[in-house]
Amino acid sequence: MSLSHLAALLTPDARYVLAFSGGLDSTVLLHQLVCWQQQHPQLHLRALHVHHGLSPNADGWAAHCQQICQQWGIPLAVLPVQVDGREQGIEAAAREVRYQALFQQLQPGECLLTAQHLDDQCETLLLALKRGSGPAGLAGMPAQRSLGEKQHLRPLLGISRQQLEAWAAEHQLRWIEDESNADCRYDRNFLRQRVIPELQARWPHFSAAAARSAALCGEQEQLLNELLAEQLTQLTDEQGRLTFTSLLSMSEARRHALLRRWIARQGGAMPSRDALLRITREVMQSREDAKPCLNFGSFELRRYRQHLYWLPPQISLSQHLLTWDDRSQPLQLPDQLGELQARPEVPQLRFPAADEQVSVRFQAQGYFHLQGRTGGREMKKLWQEAGIPPWQRERIPLIYYNQTLICAPGLFIIREGAASNEQGWQAIWLKQQ
Repeated sequence: MSLSHLAALLTPDARYVLAFSGGLDSTVLLHQLVCWQQQHPQLHLRALHVHHGLSPNADGWAAHCQQICQQWGIPLAVLPVQVDGREQGIEAAAREVRYQALFQQLQPGECLLTAQHLDDQCETLLLALKRGSGPAGLAGMPAQRSLGEKQHLRPLLGISRQQLEAWAAEHQLRWIEDESNADCRYDRNFLRQRVIPELQARWPHFSAAAARSAALCGEQEQLLNELLAEQLTQLTDEQGRLTFTSLLSMSEARRHALLRRWIARQGGAMPSRDALLRITREVMQSREDAKPCLNFGSFELRRYRQHLYWLPPQISLSQHLLTWDDRSQPLQLPDQLGELQARPEVPQLRFPAADEQVSVRFQAQGYFHLQGRTGGREMKKLWQEAGIPPWQRERIPLIYYNQTLICAPGLFIIREGAASNEQGWQAIWLKQQ
C-alpha cells in the first residue's frame, strides 16, 4: 500500500491533528503520516488521545499513546472526558463526547483527522439500514466535512482493515486492543464480529460495494441540497424561522426534504419519516389557536402563526422579580437573556417618585392603556399585536414602579409610565448574542 490516499486528500504544508486512540487504525494512520511528513517536512502534525475512563485499562492506553508519540516525535495531548450513556447508550454518548472534546482542541487553521476505514463505512451503512434511514443516513461517513470553520478528514475511508493489518505487520507496529471490541452487545461489534465476516466470506468485495452505494447516496443528497437551497433560503428568515404555508401544498417528498434541510441548518439531528409526518399533522395543520410543541432531543419545534421555530427548551421566568435600585449600573437578566441599561439622555419614561421602587418582572395580567393610543387592551392582545409567541411572553423583561407596569423595553410604554416633559429616561434591553 502506497501513501497515495494521503496525497489525494491532504495538503503537504497544512496543520493536522490526529485523533489517536492507540488502536490498529489510528496507529497505522499516525505511522503513515509520520512517513509522509518525512517527505513533506513543512507538514505540521500533532495528536490527541481522548481518555474516556470507561475501561480499567484506560490509563495504560494513554501511557501507550504517549510512548508511541514520543518515539515518533509527535506532540500528544491527553483529553480526559466523562461519558453519560443513560440517554442514548454508551456507544453514541462516547462518540459524541469524543468529537466534542476533539473539536474544542482545534486551533485556528488546524484540521482534524480520524482513522475510520472501508469496513467502518460498511458498518455505518448497515446500521443506517437497521434504522430505516433515507439517502442522507445511507450516505455514511464523508471523507471530508466541515463543522462551521472546522474541517474533519478521514484519509483511510477507502482502505480495508486487511490492508491496515498488512501495513502494521510489515512495519512491526504495536497497538492496543480495546477489550470492549469483543462485546457483541454493542451494535458495531456485532456487525464487525458476526455479520460482516459472513458477508465478506460470501462476497469478498462487499465492503467496497457498500461504500460505492454510500457514495451514490451522498451524491443524491448533495444534488438535493443544491436544488433546494434557494427555496429554503426564501422560506427562512434571519431569525431562523421557517414560513411553512407553501409547504402544505407541496408533495410530501418535497415538503419532507425541505424540513430535513431546515432542521439541519438549525443544528438538529436528522428526523425520522414518522417525525416529519407528525410535524405536518400535529404542528403545521393544527388549529390556528393551538400551541403545538414537539420535542426533538434537546430542542423543541413550535409554531406561531405561519412560522415554525426550532428552539432550545424555553423556561418561564414568571416567578422572577429583580429590583433595579441603581440604574447607573446595568441590570443582569436571568437565563442568559442579556442585560437592561438605563439611558437618561432619552426621556421616554418618567422618573419614579420617591416612594416608587423600580423592579423587573416577567409576567403581567390585566387591561392597559398604551402611550399615544386610545382605548385599553388586554395584555394578551398587546403580545399578539407585537407578534410575540406565547412561549416568549414570560421571558421578556417588564419594568414596574411598585405594582404598576410601566413598559416592555423596545415594545411598548404604558400611559402611566410615559415621560410628560423633557425629564425622563429610557430602558434598553441588550440581548445576549
